[in-house]
Amino acid sequence: MKLGEKIRYLREVEGNLRGMNRAMTQQELLRAIRSELGTDGGVKMSQSYLSQIESGARPHLTNTTRQLLAKFFKVHPGYLVDDPDGYHPELLSDARTLEDKLDLWLVSGAERFRRDPAVRQALLALARHKDTRQCLLLLEAVMETPGLVERLLEVLRPGNAASAPATKVRTKDRPARRLSGKESQK
Repeated sequence: MKLGEKIRYLREVEGNLRGMNRAMTQQELLRAIRSELGTDGGVKMSQSYLSQIESGARPHLTNTTRQLLAKFFKVHPGYLVDDPDGYHPELLSDARTLEDKLDLWLVSGAERFRRDPAVRQALLALARHKDTRQCLLLLEAVMETPGLVERLLEVLRPGNAASAPATKVRTKDRPARRLSGKESQK
């Protein structure tokens, strides 16, 4: 991952952690740094400088800027560089727990579904839950119980159940097949 991608990703995570349900803008980031960290010995960063870093026009941060961003985002300063070719973060991520990995993965996935607000919001809600792993295991159990997904949708979101897409019905002996809305209600 390139430095610019990392900063964009950190702005996304930070915005979601702050309840914005979106990435912080570059200006919001700079205002937050100024208000929360001050100017640490005269260190100033402009939006144009940050934009150049994110676009790749400037491939490196100054050491003082790297330290300031690392402190704000609460990451190791060594994270704020381009990853070497062939680097795979999952090989070095043992320090983080499974729950943290799931939450970061879900926030990243939510960004990919920004054009589907309902799915995006569901992924973010799951990432914010205190026990994401249990939520996913519960979801599996609900999906494996015949008819439970449809019934829960009827009860919890009555307006959405009728407009929900056809559901897949799967048994152990035959592959999944699609049912129309009328068939799935039987």
